[in-house]
Amino acid sequence: MEQLQPYMPMIIQAIAGAVGGNVIGALRRNNSFGPLINTLLGAVGGVGAAQGLQAGGMMEQVLAMLGDNANVANGATGLAGGLVLPLIASFFKRGS
Repeated sequence: MEQLQPYMPMIIQAIAGAVGGNVIGALRRNNSFGPLINTLLGAVGGVGAAQGLQAGGMMEQVLAMLGDNANVANGATGLAGGLVLPLIASFFKRGS
């Protein structure tokens, strides 16, 4: 399990993002890409958003808002990114 420790933030972000992708897919059924694509878009969006916040130096503010719990901060930012990327992509879906 120690070998996964460095990757744990990205795993949490991807899982939370996948959940977010499926939530937005369920809410926007008419423009949904289906469960597999929603999951992949959500996971990519979750990791991308969290890593972007980390690179921009804003993850510390998220940590402070969420009680200095890194796992919760990674999950929250992953969920937010997982909601946003499939939502944006759904606006570009043909036939909508």
